[in-house]
Amino acid sequence: MSHTAVDVIRAKRDGLRLTDGQVDWVVDAYTRGEVADEQMSALAMAIFLNGMDAAETARWTRAMIASGDVLDLRVDRPTVDKHSTGGVGDKITLPLAPLVAACGAAVPQLSGRGLGHTGGTLDKLESIPGWRAQLSLDEITAQLGSVGAVVCAATTGLAPADRKLYALRDVTGTVEAIPLIASSIMSKKIAEGADALVLDVKVGSGAFMKTEERARALARALVDIGVDHGRKVTALLTDMSVPLGAAVGNAIEVAESVDVLRGGGPEDVVELTVALAREMLALAGIDVDPARVLASGEAYETWARMIRAQGGDPEAELPVAKHTRVLEAAEDGVLTGLDAYAVGVAAWRLGAGRARKEDPVQAGAGVRCLVKPGASVTAGQPIAELHTDTPEAFDAAFETLRAGVELNGEVTERSALVIDTIRG
Repeated sequence: MSHTAVDVIRAKRDGLRLTDGQVDWVVDAYTRGEVADEQMSALAMAIFLNGMDAAETARWTRAMIASGDVLDLRVDRPTVDKHSTGGVGDKITLPLAPLVAACGAAVPQLSGRGLGHTGGTLDKLESIPGWRAQLSLDEITAQLGSVGAVVCAATTGLAPADRKLYALRDVTGTVEAIPLIASSIMSKKIAEGADALVLDVKVGSGAFMKTEERARALARALVDIGVDHGRKVTALLTDMSVPLGAAVGNAIEVAESVDVLRGGGPEDVVELTVALAREMLALAGIDVDPARVLASGEAYETWARMIRAQGGDPEAELPVAKHTRVLEAAEDGVLTGLDAYAVGVAAWRLGAGRARKEDPVQAGAGVRCLVKPGASVTAGQPIAELHTDTPEAFDAAFETLRAGVELNGEVTERSALVIDTIRG
């Protein structure tokens, strides 16, 4: 049966369920350029307004996977991957990948770059002298076999339909459509070829999903797609109302991650790293206590081998920003709020993030949170430390950060870091 873009758009505009044939055709035709951007924009808006059911979403994901390569990353260990929907201070991949590898699994972590207030794993790792993100498929497979973990950029052949559609959604107000978010994430993760996947779905001001209801809906959609494609999948809903750890930036997050790998680091980063590791190891069928391995220093040794394998020097001095200023408490009292979004935007303004994909980032820029909500402070006490190579950025960053700091406000009990677990 032949299809046209207008027929597919009208069907979804009128609230109908797209057939498998319509989905397969429109994704393939858009990837090849037969369906124009303005037509896919109209369809994306119709999906945003009318949604897609679980079967449609799974088929859409399957069509996006089929638009490109599917990797074979099988090695002698069970393979398990992790994906975070993005947050502020979310450095968890850095200690998590070597930790799970040190426990006996293989972790093929194909990661991305930061955009806006959320940080990117590759940007963080590129602050390590010599480290490179671009690896060939042969290099990825070899490193998985020898080290057990690789964190690198995705190969260009993975889900090219998603790459086109993601850019289009960004400029047409359709980013928030849960079926399109879910299929975007899972098409790349399934194409990576790991046997199992653990999803860290953030909820809160610093997350993409601001409400638990929407985060839960996204988590369910992601898990359902994975199960439909024969993968073992678990999703954790985790709190992102306050930044993770103290460091928000690039090099400063690497340094904090190394502290965790050496048996120290902030309690919340350790807690979430271990929680995700337990889920990953359970899906991989490995009965090892990740908390013990993390405390032992074994994970740090795997980290060092992983960094060296990609040309980096794990012992090298990390970049430091040229300029530093401190935000002080205006009065005595209790810090009752430290908004994750405000901290993320402040770090972005200082140069730690980018507004457009092609923008550069500063390795040393960012915010170090010196006090967490619930702590008592005195007037003049440093609350946060701001780092940048461009001192003209301080004023805007200070203004943003001050708006996210609350002293002596209403004390509300913070959500547990891990809110819920959704299994396939």
